Amino acid sequence: MYNSQEHSILDSIPKKYYVWYEDDWKHEDEFHSHQRAQLAYVAEGYQHLFVDDEVFLLPQNHAVWIPPNKLHKTKTTLESIRLMTIFFELEDDKEDFYNEVRIFSVPTVLKEMLFYASKWSKQKEEIFEEQLFLKAILYEMPSFWTSSMKLGLTVPKDDRLYAVCVFLQENFSSTILFEELAQNYSMSLRTMERLFKKETGLTASKYLQLIRIIRSIEFLGEQKITIAEVAYKVGYKSLQAFSNSFYQLLQVRPNEFVNSIKS
Repeated sequence: MYNSQEHSILDSIPKKYYVWYEDDWKHEDEFHSHQRAQLAYVAEGYQHLFVDDEVFLLPQNHAVWIPPNKLHKTKTTLESIRLMTIFFELEDDKEDFYNEVRIFSVPTVLKEMLFYASKWSKQKEEIFEEQLFLKAILYEMPSFWTSSMKLGLTVPKDDRLYAVCVFLQENFSSTILFEELAQNYSMSLRTMERLFKKETGLTASKYLQLIRIIRSIEFLGEQKITIAEVAYKVGYKSLQAFSNSFYQLLQVRPNEFVNSIKS
């Protein structure tokens, strides 16, 4: 368990860069921050990242860059998750790239570098080769971040819209009649759509689409059911409709995504 006590231990380690890999990574369900930036790579499983009033999905074979002192927490419904994390102490003059949360698919070269760095996991003593190797990863981070995958669900501040979003997340597999949904929460369809655009930047249907695709990625990552079964499980009436929706958001087909997490 990675908890608040270990946050302070982490910040007290004198090394500039520190590797921490776990085959069964678990977080306490609390927001925390650390003075170092964090690169977290999901080798197996998936997790949700809560930061800046948004919830991001971090699927298998994807990584997140979290700037220093950024309040965040992670959560997963899986029993275990294999997570590879590197913590970086940044110089004051680091470019703006390093001050933003970044979620991206991990290219092969970075994946190999992360696996190579596993031999230094939890090593507290200064090792010249390790520090040089991890510094190379840090300085190449902007080039690794070639295609950002932002799978964020903004948390609305309006109480009525928040209730609507909770309903959608709990009933994503059902057929949703948006006019009826608005009426159930004492709004007109026009008012609900206006609130959605204002608070999330999306229409109600796009918000539901994002929920369904995020959940589909979770199911695909578990690799327990077929792509067709996933399509129906998240509310699509046909495999083709699901594949088109998946491609619209992620620019890859579901079968290509499954093949990528197997490689």
